[in-house]
Amino acid sequence: MEERKRAGRLSSTIKEWPEGERPREKMIRQGASSLTEAELLAILIRTGVQGMTALDLARKLLSGGRTLREVSTMTPTDLREWGIGPARATAIVAAFELLRRLPASDGNTKPVFRSPEDVARRYGGRFHDLNHEEFWSLLLTSANQLLKEVRITSGTLNSSLVHPRECFHDAIKEKAASVIFIHNHPSGNPEPSQEDVAITKQLAEAGKILGIPVHDHIILASGGMTSFAQRGLL
Repeated sequence: MEERKRAGRLSSTIKEWPEGERPREKMIRQGASSLTEAELLAILIRTGVQGMTALDLARKLLSGGRTLREVSTMTPTDLREWGIGPARATAIVAAFELLRRLPASDGNTKPVFRSPEDVARRYGGRFHDLNHEEFWSLLLTSANQLLKEVRITSGTLNSSLVHPRECFHDAIKEKAASVIFIHNHPSGNPEPSQEDVAITKQLAEAGKILGIPVHDHIILASGGMTSFAQRGLL
């Protein structure tokens, strides 16, 4: 009986399901926390494809041991390969990106960075699921309050991409008192490479010349973080 019931659902749209079993109606009635990950994802997917509802697509995305975190790292192209249309694919990626940015958003209050841990708490979530390296500069006031955050480059970190000219451009323009550099290691290993150490020394020397000291360079990774200042590598 249950198999026939499920078979009927696979050949129908969610709109034809009993109202109590539709994800949107369930959310309105019982709240978002009552929905499964697949049901929440189905609401974002919105429409199914021939022979599959949006919920079926969501369950397929989360099948084979694939976690929601892994789905959150997919690109629109990745999602389209699963049968999700371009508009829905970009909406899903946008939703996950907003979630990553949420911890760094606290209204108009600018944070004050007193330790590497302060930086990690604010930016760890944003970098956690990236599958590529990004290098950012945090421009600070004389009180170590965030003045502006700037993404310098996206891609493999090397000295040709991370050049003092680009790294201090906005710091000079915004009259920053000091800077903190941060970048991520998608591998999950926070240990600095020889290239990381060389780039950091180059930037620290440039900061001395410009009168904009580099307070720290912090590597963020799923396996922890590394502060160059704490390691005595500046």
